[in-house]
Amino acid sequence: MSNAAKVVAIIQARMGSTRLPGKVLKDLEGETVLVRVVERVRRAQLIDEVLIATTKERADDAIVDECERCSAAVFRGDENDVLDRYYCAAQMCNAKIVVRITSDCPLIDPEIIDETVAAFLAARPDYASNALVRNYPRGLDTEVLTVEALERAWRGATEPYQRAHVTPYIYQNPDAFRILPVSAETDYSGHRWTLDTPEDLAFIRAIYARVKDRRSFGWRDVLDTFDRAPELVEMNRMVEQKKIHEG
Repeated sequence: MSNAAKVVAIIQARMGSTRLPGKVLKDLEGETVLVRVVERVRRAQLIDEVLIATTKERADDAIVDECERCSAAVFRGDENDVLDRYYCAAQMCNAKIVVRITSDCPLIDPEIIDETVAAFLAARPDYASNALVRNYPRGLDTEVLTVEALERAWRGATEPYQRAHVTPYIYQNPDAFRILPVSAETDYSGHRWTLDTPEDLAFIRAIYARVKDRRSFGWRDVLDTFDRAPELVEMNRMVEQKKIHEG
């Protein structure tokens, strides 16, 4: 994309995970989860740059090594204050618009990323997200915000969960920020496509094993897979999403 306002996708990644340690380096049909996420985000047309934001912890040296292997830029910051990590990463790469992606979403879809970024560029809010009104599958979450909004959150957020989850300070203060929800035409919110537990990993591996082209399939191809193998939906249906205050 050629745009005066540099759009940078910042993907947060770390080895520490309470329910599935090291999940971002788990294998998905010959590549790690992290590489699969990077590949898919790079396919978005409205992204100028992709940056991995990991931590300074020794365990995350493995993240840095994997970033070098797939030629992805990397920033290292605070492990728990992810808001600070994002703000410093955005400053480092001179981002004007930040697209927040998490590395536990190996089914993230470039088309949906582009739709969310396009809606943001058309309306020019402070923050846009397709998870404010959740009707996409969980695991396709895309958040877009100005670096100014990120800085205001960085300065204003005081609760630990607001620092850990980057954007709550923004969407919890709609009087202070211009907020744009981006929604799907159909409600798919019953689907869980994110990676947080062994059941999630088994589900996502089953999807990758069934799709025709592991590098270019889209989210509708996943839905089509359910038509052929409806039992897949049940593999992680029982998993409960962690509450935002749980970190």
